[in-house]
Formats: sequence, C-alpha cells, structure tokens
Amino acid sequence: MTSAPSSEGASTPEESYAETTPLGVRDVPDDKPVAPKKARARKGKAEGQWALGYREPQNKNEQSKKDDHPLNVRARIENIYAHRGFDSIDPADLRGRFRWMGLYTQRAEGYPGTDTGHVDEEFLDARHFMLRVRVDGGALTTEQLRVIGEISQTFARDTADVTDRENIQLHWIRVEDVPEIWRRLEAVNLSTTEACGDCPRVILGSPVAGISADEVIDGSPAVDEIVERFLGDRSLANLPRKFKTAISGQQDVAHEVNDVSFVGVVHPEHGPGFDLHVGGGLSTNPKLAVRLGAWVPLDEVADVWQGVVQVFRDYGYRRLRTRARIKFLIADWGPEKFRQVLEDEYLHRKLVDGPAPDPIAGTIDHVGIHDQVDGKKFVGVAPPAGRTSGSTLVGVAKAAEDVGSTRVRLTPYQKILVLDVPAEQLDTLTTALDHLGLPARPSVFRRATMACTGLEFCKLAFVDTKNRAGELVEDLEARLAEVAPQLETPISIHLNGCPNSCARIQVADIGLKGQIVSDAEGNPAAGFQVHLGGGLGLDAGFGRKLRGHKVLSADLGPYVERVVRNFVEHREDGERFAQWVVRAEEGQLS
Repeated sequence: MTSAPSSEGASTPEESYAETTPLGVRDVPDDKPVAPKKARARKGKAEGQWALGYREPQNKNEQSKKDDHPLNVRARIENIYAHRGFDSIDPADLRGRFRWMGLYTQRAEGYPGTDTGHVDEEFLDARHFMLRVRVDGGALTTEQLRVIGEISQTFARDTADVTDRENIQLHWIRVEDVPEIWRRLEAVNLSTTEACGDCPRVILGSPVAGISADEVIDGSPAVDEIVERFLGDRSLANLPRKFKTAISGQQDVAHEVNDVSFVGVVHPEHGPGFDLHVGGGLSTNPKLAVRLGAWVPLDEVADVWQGVVQVFRDYGYRRLRTRARIKFLIADWGPEKFRQVLEDEYLHRKLVDGPAPDPIAGTIDHVGIHDQVDGKKFVGVAPPAGRTSGSTLVGVAKAAEDVGSTRVRLTPYQKILVLDVPAEQLDTLTTALDHLGLPARPSVFRRATMACTGLEFCKLAFVDTKNRAGELVEDLEARLAEVAPQLETPISIHLNGCPNSCARIQVADIGLKGQIVSDAEGNPAAGFQVHLGGGLGLDAGFGRKLRGHKVLSADLGPYVERVVRNFVEHREDGERFAQWVVRAEEGQLS
C-alpha cells in the first residue's frame, strides 16, 4: 500500500496470472495450474469453488480477473491512460480492474433515475471518476486530512464524502490526474489500493481505539498489522466478491453486518481479546454475522483474519455474482463447519472457545464532547449524511492543530472526530467547527441520518440521497422542534438510492430504499420503500417492511414526522423505537 508504492504498480500486463491454491500461493504460468493440495469430491451443483477443482471462470468478472491480475492495472493507469486520456481505457479495466485502485466511473449527467437498469452501461459512464481513499481504522493525522482536502480542492471540484466504511470519497476525478493524486497521498502514507474490487477492503476500526474507557481492548494494532502484511497481497486480491472487515474493542463498528468481525470481549481465563463473527452483509439478501464461538487474542487476529479470507477465496461461490459473498457460504455450511475448515485446513490448530460480548442498546456514534482516558477530550461532529468538502476538511485540520491536536478520526456512521483536545481549548475548537458548519451538538435528526452516494454520482441509484437527506434533516428540525427533546435516543434515518444498502437501510430505525414509484397522477417519480425498526446490538434485525408501502421523496418530511409523533405518543416507558415498531399498528407506521 502506502509504504511501498513501487510494489503496487510494478507489475506489467504481461505478468502471468497468480494461481492460488487452498493452502498456499505462488506465481505460475497460466498453462500450469496448481492442483488443490487435498482432493475433494465434487458434490451437487457446481458453484465455481476453487477448492473443489472448479478453476475455469464461469462469468465475465472471473474471466477478467484471470485474464490479468487486477493489481496490474495501476501500471497501465500511470503509463498509458493518464497520458492518452479516457478514450484509451480498455473496457475491462474501466468497469472492472480500476476498482482495485479505488476508481469507479461516476454517473453521467442527464440520466434520471428512470434510466437506471434500462440504459446501456457505457452511456451511464461519465468521463470522470469517483476515487475512494482508504482510511483503515478511520485513523488520520491532521496532515493527511489536509492533503485529502487539498486534493479535493485541486482535482475534485471540492467534493468529499465521509462514508460509513470510514473512507473519504472524491468525485469529478480525471484519469489524467490520478498519478499525481497517488503521489500526494502516498507522500503522507495514504492509498487507494483495494479500496474497491473483489478483495479485502478498508478495515473498520473503533475511532476511539486507545483513548476510550469503554473499550475492552485496543484493536488498532491488529488493524495496522493486517494492513502492513496483507494490503496489496496478490494472493488475496482475487476473491469471489468484496470482503469487509471490522475490528473493535467495543461495539461501535456495526460488526453484525461485516464479512468478518473481531469484537472485544473478556475471556474468564485468558482476559481481554476478541469474539470472532463471520458472514454478515446486507444488500438484497441481508444476513447478520454468526459467532464461531472462538476467542482470539490480539496477537493472533491477523493470522485468523488471513485464514478466514483464504477460506472465502477457496470455497466461496464464484459462479453467480449474486451468491458470491461469504454470507452465502456461511448460510450453507453453518458456523460449526466453517470453524472446522478454518482450523483444520488453514490455521492447523484449534481456536480457543470463548464467550459472547453482551449486546448493547442503541448506536455508539461518538458524536458530541467526550472524555479520553488521559484526561483530554474528543469532539465528534456530524457532516450532513457524510457530505462535506475539501475546503471543510482543510478547515477541520487547521481547527484541530490550532488547539494542539494532530489526530482526526472517521466513523462507520459518517462522522468526524477530533482527538486529544485539552479541556481549556474546547470552546476554541467547537467555535471553529461550528463556523465550518459542523456543530458539536447537532440535532438528533442530523446526528442520526446517513445516506449513500445516490443518483448524483452512482450508476446504480434510482433517486437522489445525499442532497435529499440534508433537506430532510432541515425539514425535520423545523417540524419536530418540540418533540426532539423527548427523544432520549436519536431515531436513525438511512437513505439508500437502490437496493444494495450501502447506507445500511435494513438496520436503521427508519430505512428508506430508493426506487421509482408512481405519483398521484400515475407518473414515475422518485420514492422510497420503507423499512422500520431495524437495528444492531439488542435490536439486531432487519426491521419491518410495510407491505407495498412506498413514500414519494417529496413526502418524506410529513411521513417521518407522522411516524415519530406516533412513537412518542404511543411508546411505553423505556421502549426503544425498534421495540415499538414490532407491536405498533400498521396505521401508526404508514
């Protein structure tokens, strides 16, 4: 990644494809495939699992990865495309391998949501890119944040979105500028490598690791070790689909909906460590992660993580993209078999049995002013649905440095934290952040609203989300001003532009899935399918989808107001929104 950029881009298109065995990796010529170490009988319908001998690609995505290792694309970007421009880009690189370098074509202007899924892909490709900057563990120095902000100002029309994967996404990027952007990022130890693609993506980590009195254990050394050892590892860069990781000493990383998670827990004999969860994910077939019943010490997290990734690489389903996530393998195998295969074939030892962490109520978003264990403070602010700008990021970096801080964090809830603030400097910092439009004490609606990229830039979206979320927050602040103080816990509102659930709609109090609906005159219009009462922790589940209930985008304000008022009026003492939704009458929810 960042520490060795030369190794990321040195490969040439002529380099042989890296064949990967279930128990090891080595580069071999294409005409000499490596047989699995342990032969296994083929059973049932072929799912394209490498470990069962199905090595030939069964769809165009798998063929593209075999034709040329995706990490090779960096050399072509630097040596060919950046010089010859957008029209020189090979389509297999443009819509495939570019993702391994954090690049997606953004949606071309002028194509409404009604065109999504009905217009050929090439027509929806703009001549500009979304560029995703990896921020593993959400950890940034103020220098790194400033560099990202300055890149945004210079190359991305001042765009910047904080994502719920602790990344920062820029838009309007030209391929001609990508090498210079990489040079600036890598100068401060940042990268876009494997920020997208069928590979291990950014690792979620607690934004308050090492400074929170509430954490069981600091997971940041494990995050750093995985990044150091495995980011850019060619043997792990061709997985059946994307692979998402979360590591935290407390439950602040949405561990239930990640492919693999390590959650802080105290073992009665061995002390603090991590409980291992596998197989979470949302999209159109949501599943919560399952416990393997294993306790993992901090110094073994990276090895166990590698083993889980290798199981997915070798046994994951490659025939159909719709079944290529690890959650489907877990659903078919069950946690017992998965653990056995992990132990017997990859770790070659037994894992320690361990307890489950006690689930928590609500969401830990770290917004507001909080104590650190060293006596200093950290301040969490909420950009509207993650939408910010390069200029704002530069301003946050300056505001932090002006009070003596050099550390900033991003969260899995699209928030920004400034760490290490002396108590006597709090007023100075909060005033500066407020001038940037980032109040330290935001409304409950701004605090708990998230949105995906949406129609503005995403080719899969049907509706606008980012801008609509910002408008909705302002609307609700006016409509529910007298009700807000009665909400002891903010009601989360997540907007998604399509069914893929990048904004985690199924685990929100109010989840809104974008689609084209009919307005009162029967004309197609932007709207949302409603999911209510989803959650994580004590309320872990996917909520209640009202049969056939859809809301026009223009009517979101009145609808959410109606539901919130019904909750406040009809809830029982101490009842959370998710609990109330389960027993509420349908008329109170529609």
